[in-house]
Amino acid sequence: MQEYPIKRGLTKDLDARIVTELKNCFGVEPEKTPQGYRIRTGALLRLDIKVGTGGKSIIIDTESDIKANDAVILDTNKRYRKYLDAVTGFSTKERVKRSKSVEED
Repeated sequence: MQEYPIKRGLTKDLDARIVTELKNCFGVEPEKTPQGYRIRTGALLRLDIKVGTGGKSIIIDTESDIKANDAVILDTNKRYRKYLDAVTGFSTKERVKRSKSVEED
C-alpha cells in the first residue's frame, strides 16, 4: 500500500479525476467499492485506489500477476506511471524527490 500526495489546487475534483484518469490511462471502467475504486488490467490482478485522509492524497494498493509476460508488465507499468502523473499532478521525478525528503525526516 502506497500513499501519494496531491499537488495543491488539484484536490477539489479528486474523486472525479480518479475515475476519469483510470478510464483514460487503463482503458477500463473502474468498479466502485465501499472504500474507493478497483480495476483489473494487464499485469495487475487488482488495483485499489481511495482518497486519503483530508482529501489531499490517494492511497493505492496493488496485487501483481507474477505470471504476466514482460511486454504486458512494461505496458502496465507505463500506464500506472502515467496515471500517477495525471492524478497527483507530480511527475515521476518529483514524486521520487518528495518521497526521499520524507524518508530523511
